[in-house]
Amino acid sequence: MPSNVNISLCVPVLNAGVAAPPFLKALSEQTLVVDRFLAIDSSSDDESAGLFRHAGFEVFTICRESFDHGGTRRLAASLCAEADILVLLTQDSVLAEPDALQRLVEPFADPQVAAVYGRQLPRPFAGAIEAHARLFNYPAQARSRSATDTPAMGIKAAFFSNSFAAYRMTALSEVGSFPPRCIVSEDTLVTACLLKAGWTIVYAAAAKAYHSHNYSLGQEFQRYFDIGVFHSHEPWLRQAFGRAEGEGRKFVVSELKYLWRKAPALIPLALTRTIVKYFGYRLGVVQQWLPQSLRCRLSMQKSYWRTSQS
Repeated sequence: MPSNVNISLCVPVLNAGVAAPPFLKALSEQTLVVDRFLAIDSSSDDESAGLFRHAGFEVFTICRESFDHGGTRRLAASLCAEADILVLLTQDSVLAEPDALQRLVEPFADPQVAAVYGRQLPRPFAGAIEAHARLFNYPAQARSRSATDTPAMGIKAAFFSNSFAAYRMTALSEVGSFPPRCIVSEDTLVTACLLKAGWTIVYAAAAKAYHSHNYSLGQEFQRYFDIGVFHSHEPWLRQAFGRAEGEGRKFVVSELKYLWRKAPALIPLALTRTIVKYFGYRLGVVQQWLPQSLRCRLSMQKSYWRTSQS
């Protein structure tokens, strides 16, 4: 990477609490020189804003109800308009090695690369179900993807995660930046647009961060309901890249094989979670037939429904 490349880093923040110290410590140990650090704080109730300011971040405060997965990152891109590369993290993504950010931005040496996402590792104390989800979606092998990979990969070609990612600002601008309204999966939407525009997407497996979740059954239902809502709002994705259900079947088979080796006692729970996720997703796909109050109750993103008539 040329030494004169301007790099901004942004993280959305809400009551970071115990997550902030390990996040900020790992960030302070990075070898990459970042020109600007920005935190967009959704009116936290705790000391998050002060912790990030003390760590050298500019803190931009927004109303909590105005947070939107697409709109808030669109705001980040507009606030960092002077940057060549925008790095995005979430407050619970702990960089695993001092060169994690350096590894993340290295692929931009290729002028065809529009966006890069890194490898997300399961947390050290993660259980087998939580760990498998990361190992399935974030393998040890790096890969570049372009529109020509769509027939073979289907919807997986547009897979991306803003929990640990970076964008070339000119490419992001070319496709209209992040959507102003998006319940979840704004990263998938932008990646699909970049692929259709002829850009290359890179999975940088050598760039690593610890980031995983242990969702309850209720949370899994809500999360997949929101994914279904996203697909109902963006039907062109399934038309252009294929249906998400096919990738889901591959995940289930992989999970059962993994659990059979590592934790067979968890197989009944994993199957229950699969059923819950499937019905959550299918209900999200047909959300337009549900009353607004019920959509809000079924969703993990409550504020989206309170500020939207979708």
